[in-house]
Amino acid sequence: MLDPRIYRAGLVLAALGLIVLAFSLANPTAGSRATLAPSAFDGHAAYVSMHQLYAGAPSRLPGSRTDDRLGRLIASDLQGRDGFSVNRDRFSAQTVDGQRRLLDVIATRPGTEPGSIVIVAPRDGSTTQGRAGLSGTATLLELGRDLSGETLQRTVVLASVSGSEGTAGVRRLASALPGPIDAVVVLGDLAEAHPRQPIVVPWSETTKLAPPALVSTVSQALAAEHAPHATNPGTLAQFAHLAFPLTIWGQAPFAQLGIPAVTLSESGERGASASAPLASERQFANTGRAVLGTISALDSGPRVAPPSSFVMFDGKVVPGWAISLFVLTLILPVLMTTVDACARASRRGYPLLRSLVAVLGAALPFVAAVLVVLIGRLAGLISVAPPGPSPAGAVALHAGGIAVLAAAVVVGLAMVALVRGPFRALERMPAARESRDSRARLADRSGDGIAAMMLAVLCVVTLLIWLQNPYVAVLLVPALHLWLWAIDSDLALPLPARLGMVLGAAIPTAVLVGYYAVSLGFSPVGLVWEAALLVAGHAVSLFAVVLWCFVLGCMATATTIIVMAARRPEPAARAAKPAPSVRGPVGYVGPGSLGGTKSAIRR
Repeated sequence: MLDPRIYRAGLVLAALGLIVLAFSLANPTAGSRATLAPSAFDGHAAYVSMHQLYAGAPSRLPGSRTDDRLGRLIASDLQGRDGFSVNRDRFSAQTVDGQRRLLDVIATRPGTEPGSIVIVAPRDGSTTQGRAGLSGTATLLELGRDLSGETLQRTVVLASVSGSEGTAGVRRLASALPGPIDAVVVLGDLAEAHPRQPIVVPWSETTKLAPPALVSTVSQALAAEHAPHATNPGTLAQFAHLAFPLTIWGQAPFAQLGIPAVTLSESGERGASASAPLASERQFANTGRAVLGTISALDSGPRVAPPSSFVMFDGKVVPGWAISLFVLTLILPVLMTTVDACARASRRGYPLLRSLVAVLGAALPFVAAVLVVLIGRLAGLISVAPPGPSPAGAVALHAGGIAVLAAAVVVGLAMVALVRGPFRALERMPAARESRDSRARLADRSGDGIAAMMLAVLCVVTLLIWLQNPYVAVLLVPALHLWLWAIDSDLALPLPARLGMVLGAAIPTAVLVGYYAVSLGFSPVGLVWEAALLVAGHAVSLFAVVLWCFVLGCMATATTIIVMAARRPEPAARAAKPAPSVRGPVGYVGPGSLGGTKSAIRR
């Protein structure tokens, strides 16, 4: 059914896209260096303050009395610093502990030039975070003391936020701060004894990452103070966060607004843990001086570029437009072959409209499961759904959540029985426009019409996903190319090989899911529960969720086509026909033009 010549011609476009990608590499922008002496940071005072704050507030659930009391204490401390004006912002938001009344404390010290540098420290947390959960707050208070007597070019904002797990407080802060904002540094866990990379977290909730100049500025400040060394995230980590932007830290809402922001956390992406050993006072002091050095470097340096789409590869910057173009050229060969296959199926008279309905119907079980999760949220069975991702275990899986997940599985399986009918009807339906003699030949290839429509749906869905996020489309490129030939009836492949091609296309997505499970510490059940919370809290686009439901439906359709072809018996006429015993016009033409005459060559 498929024409390999068209496919090979499309691969020429992919080769051209690769050449453009290779010539688009550029050098990253260098970071700025500090001009203020970071030794002004009193590491001993900050270290003692961290222990004192934890002794008075070991558990600080968002919106609780302890959290509110700690917020008032921070506001009072910063209010007494020379040049700082303090604003208390009270608001209601959805947190990991439900709907709560929260308090953000914002201390502002004006500069002599336009622009501002924002330092954010999450204040709330549970006892599972331990003392390290307040290391950022202790550093923030010490920064207020260090900066109170300095002359600054840019405005410095020190913010203590609540509702950090789920990023409710940071989202409120990002929408309330006046511009322009030059850079944002979120202080995470600064007291981890054994740092985990990435220490400087650049991820966002979009396909744009923090600029290399900001990451380099923080990394150079850490190196200058002999603090834990920060390394750039690997290519896999970058692609994972660009394809499915998911981060529990507070820099993400700022990046979504086009503000360059990073998180400094020695515990990496997971966050503080009470079971992890604390850093020594000297190591903590070095990290605190690096934060002060970062503020000095940003204050005296040039303005930082906004977040952009790129990938760091071997010390070079690969721009997002080049990656997007290359991904498109990988889609085009399959798209061109699919258009030709649909035209052939139409000429042969296959019921394409019914085939399209069957392919679209294969996504209904997955759509139904998503609807069950949304209904469970509206019905109150999922009582807590933060507006952003939350750390592992922050929202416990309760009885209502278990009921919703179980109902989603049951409804999805029940819908499978309903969508099997159209496939069975199409399997018995021969082409309508063929002659009576050829209908028997085409009846055993009735899956070609379904295959053409499946490829058409998959191409359309991939293009829509590419328009939204070209990095997500990278995950679907193997499916496009492997499923194209796995369902081809003209290709002589055994059943295990075809099924292996279908399942092999899911490996990139499985690797991405595994990466998040390992880096964020999710168990398999916890990962499913977090996915349900992201859907229920509208942290991910419902349109994107529906598109992925169609991708899963295409996967189920491809598997069905392969199984249908394997179960179909060999036609009787073909099986009974003996092989030719004499080579002639049926097979290889023998001596002479008709195989039975003498050769025309003179002997």
